[in-house]
Amino acid sequence: MDSVRLDAVDLGLLHALQVDGRAAFSRIAEVLDVSDRTVARRFARLRAHGLARVTGVADSRRIGHAEWLVRIRVRPGGAAALAQALARRADTSWVTVLSGGTEVTCFFRVDAASAAPLDALARHPQVDSVDVQLLLRHLTERRWHGRTSALSTEQVTALAPATTDRPDTVAMTELDRRLLPALAVDGRADYARLSRAVDWSESAVRRRVDELRHHRVLRFDVEIDAAVLGFPVQAILWMTIAPAQLVAAARTLSTHQEAAFVGGITGPHNVIVIVVCRDANALFDYVAGPIGALAGLQRVEPVPITAIAKRAAPVV
Repeated sequence: MDSVRLDAVDLGLLHALQVDGRAAFSRIAEVLDVSDRTVARRFARLRAHGLARVTGVADSRRIGHAEWLVRIRVRPGGAAALAQALARRADTSWVTVLSGGTEVTCFFRVDAASAAPLDALARHPQVDSVDVQLLLRHLTERRWHGRTSALSTEQVTALAPATTDRPDTVAMTELDRRLLPALAVDGRADYARLSRAVDWSESAVRRRVDELRHHRVLRFDVEIDAAVLGFPVQAILWMTIAPAQLVAAARTLSTHQEAAFVGGITGPHNVIVIVVCRDANALFDYVAGPIGALAGLQRVEPVPITAIAKRAAPVV
């Protein structure tokens, strides 16, 4: 990692891309007070080392999709191959290997009227058991602080794109069905390239991307290994919280710097938290301290993340 050590400009660039993944390098350069060439060179360096990737992520609820959380217990030695097979699927995200290779967890994103496609998993020779729960609600709106602590409030405001809230679902068009997968592969692809990829006019592509972003149907995320930012220890917390205190607990969890994602799920564990820490001691202190102090907490099961085979972006 010595050749890819991040400095203040790199961290500022990563934060800027979290605010607006399609922001022009000239705009980011103005906010960071560096040259356009510096920003372009830094981003190219991060991409070349596989450290940063901008991906377009559609809001599942607003395009009529459901998210199923699948926890798979596997036989020793079977986790890596299963995780890679799941990662190659177009309908999966956040494919992780847990507990030193004894579990694999992932999300399936499918039509809301459909269930998770589990037939292949049931027949897989390395699978011992499968537990499936529906993700009911995303309980964190903010991004994880480790990626979003380099810019001031004024700098964030200068970069933030204009959006509105649209609570209803959006009728998917044929252009959307072509465009969203292309943006998932490369969220910074220029409009001419997107036009060629989806076989649609450049003006229509530009207009539709603007519409989807404005209505918060489409957002852009920066995928980066947290270890590069100094947080090599990650874990999933399977939590059971008394229903009457669930909303208050979720609100508290969403303020924790260690919590990268909080979701409400079905099943015996009604909350899942993805946690990012600097080391094992920090994880222990977090579970024993802020987590242990949560009102309504009935049970917590911390499970270490051993490897991440896929985040949100497709495997290419």
